[in-house]
Amino acid sequence: MRYRKLGNSDLEVSEISLGSWLTYSGGVEADATRACTEAAFDAGINFFDTANVYGRGAAEAAWGEILSSHPRDSYVLATKVWGPMSDDPADRGLSAEQIAKQIDASLTRLRTDHVDLYQAHRFDPAVPIEETIEAFQKVVEQGKARYLGFSEWTNEQIQAAIDLAGPELFVSSQPQYSMLWQAPEAGLFDLTEAHGISNIVWSPLAQGVLTGKYRPGQPVPEGSRFANDAMAGARDLVYSEANLEAVQRLVPIAEEAGLSLPTLALAWVLRRSEVASAITGASRPEQVHANAAASGVDLSPDLLAAVDRALGDAPLTEPTLAPNAQAGVKRR
Repeated sequence: MRYRKLGNSDLEVSEISLGSWLTYSGGVEADATRACTEAAFDAGINFFDTANVYGRGAAEAAWGEILSSHPRDSYVLATKVWGPMSDDPADRGLSAEQIAKQIDASLTRLRTDHVDLYQAHRFDPAVPIEETIEAFQKVVEQGKARYLGFSEWTNEQIQAAIDLAGPELFVSSQPQYSMLWQAPEAGLFDLTEAHGISNIVWSPLAQGVLTGKYRPGQPVPEGSRFANDAMAGARDLVYSEANLEAVQRLVPIAEEAGLSLPTLALAWVLRRSEVASAITGASRPEQVHANAAASGVDLSPDLLAAVDRALGDAPLTEPTLAPNAQAGVKRR
């Protein structure tokens, strides 16, 4: 496993990390969650990413139980705030009150006195940006988080925060990025690199589409993520006949290079210096080890050119709002 520096922080994170979005929030059982987490440690993965909204605390609680048996300095822990945490419409967002409440709740579930990275899961245009930034800065001042990050903010929102608090405010950005979702290359990577902010990318395997297990014109395989209602909610982002056909064109390219398709897809993401880590999900320990094998794999220019030809015009390449994201910035 190789490691990369996370932005302007002193954190070194594994190139492959483990996330808990669709899996450990209820998609898989507790025993599988534990087995995958322990497999991550075995594989050299030290970076674990979750969010309060995943299962409304279920993912954090699961990891709180498992990770608390490991020395706190043996892993880098990240969580997020913004999503709805109850049926109360006010119990969401990035107000000062909500951030203060949710960081304490997250720390309780995670069984720790601090997270290494606290992230705004989305931007909240209903709250003045000054209020949000001051609340996040207070979390750091109180020692409840070491560093701050954001996920799926627009370039305007990122720049507004930097203009207010300086480039040292954030160390990480968390966008969706994969062979099939290349939107961050259209401006985001340039902006984050200019300000010393690393990208920790989600869905680098396009929710499993880039494993090749989903075939054009065929039903989803039994036991796969998209066959599970608890984990299939976001499939429309990447699941289409055009994408499935493009992935099948990648299969012989990976085989000729002596790589599995997931390894090729993860190495493709990691080819970018703006990316510090690729956040992967797993429901079985062997998937964790297979994903970890992509760390350190270098792809030749000829191979990358072949990938581009195979993908054709299937990838999304324009800046695109993420699910539940909103543009705009409110100021005091």
